[in-house]
Amino acid sequence: PSRGLGDVYKRQVFGSHSDKELKRISKTVDKIEALDESMQKLSDEELRHKTVEFKERLANGETLDDLLPEAYATVREASSRAIGLKHYRVQLIGGIILHQGRIAEMRTGEGKTLVSTLPAYLNALEEKGVHIVTVNDYLATRDAEWMGKVHNFLGLTVGVVTNDMENDERREAYNCDITYITNNELGFDYLRDNMVIEKEDLVQRDLHYAIVDEVDSVLIDEARTPLIISGESGKSTELYRACDILARQMERGSSDGELSKMDILMNEDIEEDGDFLVNEKDKQIMLTADGVKKVEKFFHIENLADPENLAIQHNIILALRAHNLMFKDKDYVVKDDEVLIVDEFTGRIMPGRRYSDGLHQAIEAKEHVKVKRESKTLATITFQNFFNKYKKKAGMTRTALTEEKEFRDIYGMDVVEIPTNRPVIRVDHEDAVYMTKKEKFNAVVQSVKEAHEKQQPVLVGTITIENSELISRMLKREGIPHNVLNAKFHELEAEIVAQAGQAGAVTIATNMAGRGTDIMLGGNAEYLSLIHISEPTRRSYIS
Repeated sequence: PSRGLGDVYKRQVFGSHSDKELKRISKTVDKIEALDESMQKLSDEELRHKTVEFKERLANGETLDDLLPEAYATVREASSRAIGLKHYRVQLIGGIILHQGRIAEMRTGEGKTLVSTLPAYLNALEEKGVHIVTVNDYLATRDAEWMGKVHNFLGLTVGVVTNDMENDERREAYNCDITYITNNELGFDYLRDNMVIEKEDLVQRDLHYAIVDEVDSVLIDEARTPLIISGESGKSTELYRACDILARQMERGSSDGELSKMDILMNEDIEEDGDFLVNEKDKQIMLTADGVKKVEKFFHIENLADPENLAIQHNIILALRAHNLMFKDKDYVVKDDEVLIVDEFTGRIMPGRRYSDGLHQAIEAKEHVKVKRESKTLATITFQNFFNKYKKKAGMTRTALTEEKEFRDIYGMDVVEIPTNRPVIRVDHEDAVYMTKKEKFNAVVQSVKEAHEKQQPVLVGTITIENSELISRMLKREGIPHNVLNAKFHELEAEIVAQAGQAGAVTIATNMAGRGTDIMLGGNAEYLSLIHISEPTRRSYIS
């Protein structure tokens, strides 16, 4: 929402909330920077011994806040020696905000990954575990290997949990001082732990302190997304196939089944045509009188509304939803004879996840793949409820101020905007608006063509897989070589996106694909060896 003139005036006269908070912690940052010279004089062994010293001081009654300036100065010097990166002043500010259990809004490229090493080290001194939460396995592994060098240098243990790990490996990773993990793995491990009988089968420790990267995506966009662990039920799958056959024979009506306010005032009724009506806004399907008769005739029943026919009612609606509201290559993809859900927030495939209440089986019947038995829910929790179980949590992102009210109301966390290390020289142009979709995409292709001729790297972001493939076809007609990254080719997303900065490179990606990956102008050396793969494999993702 736009800010009123009163808000702007108050910000100019009194300063913003972030300005006040930055001023408040500036003295602490001064203390950290003042210790820099003395830290540089320490040998590697003396610097490493600081960890032992801090733990002893904690045991003797000092608090983490007491240790913060010295601990952050220690991490700063260790980082310089271990990975050649030294925290800037703005990164120290971000580290303090995170330790306080708040949200640091930092611009893209300001080094959020490095910032997290500061509060992670400090809070790990309590030996109760620190979870650094990322949005995909690649980032969790990359950050654990990269930033883990700093923590290992200081004598702490670092673990990483990925989707393919067994319980023993997970338990070992959770028992480390600092654990890198995705929000999905963290939530599902919590649910599985609540289902075990023996204490020794638990993999997690208590939920002590979490640092959430891309915090707006995890805690706001996906807040109400339920994590569900399900088991197979004994119900037959034949009804799904039968309803799919019937759904293909039914005709869609022209109305959406909604009465307007004027219709209600004029005492009008909905004029029904066809066998069913589709309300795309509310994602609802309604059978018409003709549709009900068609269902009764197909299943040889007298009254569809009878209680014993509830399963048929439910399944025919599911079949019609699958055909009219769920779209291939947008909501799901079909791969290796299996229906895989595409995450609406990230554009990525979610392996192992299934739509509930029979919808997944209805889509399987629609796509003519093996219909798996319906599942029943064994355990479920939303990210909102899960992350509120942590004793302390903090977050980082580029975009949090717009959701600050939600963060305050739901999680009790405020947002502090961290200034950039250097003034921003990028020019952000105004949005261009077009009358039609065709005009818009023609303009996109023309813009890409002009940039490509100058050998400028171009990254095109799309909302859906369908749009990414449409632009791909248009670029192909223009003879412009490009990479396409969407849920169909998610395995190499980090490697593809990392190279989007090469001269003349054109990359089309769904809106969230490769989120958090470093894109370096001229190409990312870290991935140059990975991207030069054999030609047959390469064809699978390069158009």
